[in-house]
Amino acid sequence: MGDQPTSRTKSYGDGHRKTAPERLGYWLSNHRLLKVVPSFSGLQVGDFGCGYDAEFLRPHLDQTAHATLVDVSLAPDLKQRSNVTAIEGTLPGSLQAVPDESLDLVLCHNVLEHLHDPLAALVHFRRIVKPNGVCFLNVPSWRGKYFLELVAFKLHWSAAAEIEDHKDYFETKDLWRMLVRAGFRPSEIDCRSHKLGMNTIAVCRLGGAPSR
Repeated sequence: MGDQPTSRTKSYGDGHRKTAPERLGYWLSNHRLLKVVPSFSGLQVGDFGCGYDAEFLRPHLDQTAHATLVDVSLAPDLKQRSNVTAIEGTLPGSLQAVPDESLDLVLCHNVLEHLHDPLAALVHFRRIVKPNGVCFLNVPSWRGKYFLELVAFKLHWSAAAEIEDHKDYFETKDLWRMLVRAGFRPSEIDCRSHKLGMNTIAVCRLGGAPSR
């Protein structure tokens, strides 16, 4: 389950200004997340592959009791926050530093497709989430592959290097099977298509708590 060699020295957003399509994608994902977790107040949260600015979690940091942020590079102001544990490193190896059953909420947004061994990361997510906690995962689908490559390679509206780094794409059945192999029970997994079929989202509630 060790990390594969990587040439990445910068996280997503480090030296790259987000384009309109990228900002729209983040907004849509955040809108979906807030339906699952309406409030971050008092939560212990981990955002893995969070990007340089931790854009997905940053708006909620003031409410969050504590946040664990992991990526290759992180913005200095994030590392200085008293309620943040900042870990600069690659996945899944850096997850070994996160204690068992320590997080109420695990976030992994558009990251698994960049990993040589996404299953290893999911095994760690299952290990570190608390009983009754939630894992929120978002990945591009094969339909999304066409759109992402069009926007990056043909229209040049997003960072081509990020799309070149993709290792896989996931339909709902693919992600569901991988989550079960990682140790999540079928009753805990809500896996569905999102963004007009261009993304796949999984919400895993330990203990099979009902969806909101």
